[in-house]
Amino acid sequence: MIRRFLILILLSAGPGAAQSVMTADEFDAYTRGKTLYYGFDGIAYGVERYMGGRRVAWSYLDGDCKEGIWYPQDEQICFLYDDRPDPQCWLFVDTPRGLVARFEGDPEATELYEAEQVDEEMVCFGPDVGS
Repeated sequence: MIRRFLILILLSAGPGAAQSVMTADEFDAYTRGKTLYYGFDGIAYGVERYMGGRRVAWSYLDGDCKEGIWYPQDEQICFLYDDRPDPQCWLFVDTPRGLVARFEGDPEATELYEAEQVDEEMVCFGPDVGS
């Protein structure tokens, strides 16, 4: 599975032609109930599980999952995680290759792209595993 994910990342590209920014309703309809893997600059970046009630779980693929919520703010989708008080806001665009997310809508900032959707749970280790 990791091999397939890495191949998909290498084949993924940026957003291509200009697309319109997703609304909160469009984002919710696209993501709810899904687990999406994201890439950045040809490298595996992270995975997020989107649950009902705008709840999410994020991991940098290290098994350490952060619970949180998302909410709309103007055109952006903002994420607030249990472990950090400051929101992380992104503009999302639905492209023919999947979602593209631009941090705070800044064209010079981090741009993530959807590399894969899976119908399985994320791997999350409990607190202090191996201690």
